[in-house]
Amino acid sequence: MERKEFLDLIDRRERLVAGSDAHQFMHAAASRALEITTRLNASGGDPDQTRALLGELIGQELPESVFLFPPFHSEFGQNIHLGEGVFINMGCVFQDTGGIWIGDRSLIGHNCILTTLNHGTDPEHRGDMLPAPIRIGSDVWLGARVTVVPGVTISDGAIVGAGAVVTKDVDARTAVAGVPARVIRTL
Repeated sequence: MERKEFLDLIDRRERLVAGSDAHQFMHAAASRALEITTRLNASGGDPDQTRALLGELIGQELPESVFLFPPFHSEFGQNIHLGEGVFINMGCVFQDTGGIWIGDRSLIGHNCILTTLNHGTDPEHRGDMLPAPIRIGSDVWLGARVTVVPGVTISDGAIVGAGAVVTKDVDARTAVAGVPARVIRTL
């Protein structure tokens, strides 16, 4: 399976059947991502080197305005899309197979987890994966230790309080917090 064919399958949100060619492609990509993130995390935090390695991971050159503090972990790496001025703090985990889009000037706090795959609920198909993208708008702030589950959209200007688990879409210019995250105010 080729990368484009795999990403087309993901964009259609098709089930990744355990043991299939797509599933095997995903595992090979995970090995690649692990190798690159190991180098990134050992780089000593030099901003240019970190940005270059992040660009290698996602497959594109990044603007100088993108900033990441290692360590950083990704299990796929080839379906992350970053806008201008994105800041990702240390300890974040992006399970990006299903696609992660982060808009301009958004801030991702320490130890955030963005996950874009669910497992099948039928025990006989538990190894199957169901992709669903995460979309984070521009000027969003995720506090420390936020978890965002598959399929969630967080709209422009929203704030997610530290430790929240975001299970539903967040409207623009809204602050949410808690487990599960609930609206606490409009900004």
